[in-house]
Amino acid sequence: MRNVLLVAATLLAGCATGPQVFPVEATRFHYDAVARRGTITVEPLQGPSSASIEYKTYAAAVQAELLRNGFTNPAPGAKADYIATVGFTRADRALPPRSSPLTIGIGGGSYSGGWRGGGGIGGGVNFPVGNTRSRWGVITELSVRIRQGGDAIWEGQAQSLTDTTAPDADAASVANRLAQALFKDFPGESGRTIEVK
Repeated sequence: MRNVLLVAATLLAGCATGPQVFPVEATRFHYDAVARRGTITVEPLQGPSSASIEYKTYAAAVQAELLRNGFTNPAPGAKADYIATVGFTRADRALPPRSSPLTIGIGGGSYSGGWRGGGGIGGGVNFPVGNTRSRWGVITELSVRIRQGGDAIWEGQAQSLTDTTAPDADAASVANRLAQALFKDFPGESGRTIEVK
């Protein structure tokens, strides 16, 4: 029995130290339903000259979602009907503590009584099994604003914490996850924050 408990403790403690998965929170704002689709160009939030390699990863994820929602690329040299400005931030963040799924109890008790009844007393101490050391992740926020001329007609922000030990912690996977959540059921309910797992 003791060997079985030790094996179970080892397996469950191992599971507790695997990558943590966090949902994406997305909030959208708009004044109309953006019913009319048209051509759209994706640009950096700070202006065309600030495009970096990492920015292009997020811009590509946003552009893929815009095309999936009915927008199209303008013809070469043509002016687009809409402009989508894209910005993102990344910052290190400690992962929230996670308790072990297994506890071991130490204690004892006694019982006295017969078939007519009796009483019992007991007590013990429980302690968690598993790794409790600090772990770090990256919190990423994606911001998109769609303009028609000088007017912003839709904007949204999506953010999520990523465990850097997860297999999908690379920039492309994070960008796709954020963009998909941001454009879920586009244009979305204005002013409401949704959680996408």
